[in-house]
Amino acid sequence: MGTIFLSETVGSMLLLLMGCGVVANTALARTKGNGTGFLFVNWGWGIGVFIGVIAAYKSGGHLNPAVTFGLLASGETEMGGHPVSAGLIAAYLGGQLLGAMLGALLAWVAYKQHFDEEPEAASKLAVFATSPGIRNPLFNVATEAIGTFVLVFGVIAAGRFTAAAGGEPANLGWLGALGVALLVFGIGVSLGGPTGYAINPTRDLGPRIMHAILPIKGKGDSDWGYSWVPVVGPIIGGVVAGLLAGPLLP
Repeated sequence: MGTIFLSETVGSMLLLLMGCGVVANTALARTKGNGTGFLFVNWGWGIGVFIGVIAAYKSGGHLNPAVTFGLLASGETEMGGHPVSAGLIAAYLGGQLLGAMLGALLAWVAYKQHFDEEPEAASKLAVFATSPGIRNPLFNVATEAIGTFVLVFGVIAAGRFTAAAGGEPANLGWLGALGVALLVFGIGVSLGGPTGYAINPTRDLGPRIMHAILPIKGKGDSDWGYSWVPVVGPIIGGVVAGLLAGPLLP
C-alpha cells in the first residue's frame, strides 16, 4: 500500500504543480505569461496530466478519485497490482489529496512574489480552485459530471483497447499517458467553459485547502460554498462511466 500511496502522491503533486502553475502564469500580475488565456491553461493542465501519469506508473496513474471510483464501478478487482481492498482505496485517495496539496504549495512558492503583487483576490483563488462562469449548482454539477464521464470512460476504454492480433491489451507505454493528456486538453477546450473543468475532486479540494491555510496576501474568501460541486460532480461522472463501461465496452 505504501508504494501506491507514494506513487499517487508524487504524480498528483506534479499534476497540480503544473496545473496551478499555468493558471498562476496567466492570472497573476507581472508574470511572463500574464493574460495568455484559457487555451494556454488547457495546455498546461494537459501536460501536467502527462507528467503526473508517467511519474505515477507504479500505481497506474489514477491521480483522481473519479478514476478510482470509476474503475471500482466497472468491476475491477485489482489496481496497481494489488487486490481491491479498503486499505488500497484509502492509499489511492490519500495520496491523491496529499499530492494535490503539495503541488499547490509548490506553485505558491514559485509565484510567491506575483501573489504579493496581484491586487485581485479572485485571481489568486483561481490559481487554486475552480469557479463557475454562471453560478447554478444543478447545472454546474451536471457540467462537471459530463466532463468527468468523458475522462473516465475514455480511460477505461483505453485500458480495454486490444491489439489487432492476439487480443491482448495493447501496451502503449508513454503514449498512453500522452493520450490521457490530450483527452484532458480536449475536455478543457470543449467542456471547460462553464466551470473551469475540475473533473477531479482532489484537484480542487486539495488546492482550496491550501488557499485557506497559506499566508497569501489579500487572498479573500476560499469560496467553500461552491467547494462541494467539483467534488460531487466528478464522482457522479466517474461512477456512471464505470457502470456503463460494462455494457458499452464489451
